Amino acid sequence: EMDYGVSVVRVVVASVFAVGLAAGAYRKRSLSLSGALAAVFVGFLTVLGSYRFTVVLLTFFVSSSYLTKLSPERKRKVEEDFKEGGQRNWVQVVANGGLGTLCSVGYLVVASSVDLCVDYAANPSAAVLQLAFLGHYACCNGDTWASELGVLSKGDPYLITTGKRVPKGTNGGVSVRGLVASLAGGLVIGAAFWLSGFVFNTHCTATALSQAMLVPFGAFLGLLGSLIDSLLGATVQYSGYCSKQKKVVGAPGPTVKHITGVNILDNHMVNLVSALLTAIVSGLLVPILF
Repeated sequence: EMDYGVSVVRVVVASVFAVGLAAGAYRKRSLSLSGALAAVFVGFLTVLGSYRFTVVLLTFFVSSSYLTKLSPERKRKVEEDFKEGGQRNWVQVVANGGLGTLCSVGYLVVASSVDLCVDYAANPSAAVLQLAFLGHYACCNGDTWASELGVLSKGDPYLITTGKRVPKGTNGGVSVRGLVASLAGGLVIGAAFWLSGFVFNTHCTATALSQAMLVPFGAFLGLLGSLIDSLLGATVQYSGYCSKQKKVVGAPGPTVKHITGVNILDNHMVNLVSALLTAIVSGLLVPILF
């Protein structure tokens, strides 16, 4: 046994999982080389912290990678930084996985890798970290589903701050399809966390009904995260229409007509801040809900 009650077996499982996931994603071109190296750290520390967290991470990674690859020809016309297969680099991996990884390390310290039921009265710090982790990935998944499916809508989206129609690819643009997708993306994360409780903790069966709140709560967090992301995107992230590239771009230029937002944060920072805010909201609601 090592410190914090982490067994050698767990370290081996974590290593194999992390390297396998990163190598497979690199081979399928879901991750660039830098993204794969960052994913090794995220995967390793997530498995060390909690097997339930690992199921959530896998659910996010597999579903978002699949949706990123849908309709590439339509996305190429809209997305400024379109990459075949959606190759994510280390910055994207850290923006989508960094905070969750910190939650996992915190959970490792307070719960010694034991997958507890979410119970604020019994384990307050563990419960807050569990739901901060859930909030983080519900936001990331909801936002990814919203942007990957929303961009395939027939009509142009509405700007969240004004309600006016804006070109596809505009930061802060929302559509009905995108909002439903963010609910679904969060719901899937909530369901993954809830159902994995039955596998990795037999005591969760006794409190199955109260723990089932995790599923609608996940959906709420997915929608909330996506809305925060859109609000930030419409205000502190630049969007302009480039007449040369014939698509929306994220920086001013001579051929670019401003649509919305001030050039303060880039896309990765917006993702990071919205995930952080969603995780905080989720953690604060633990005492009320669980």
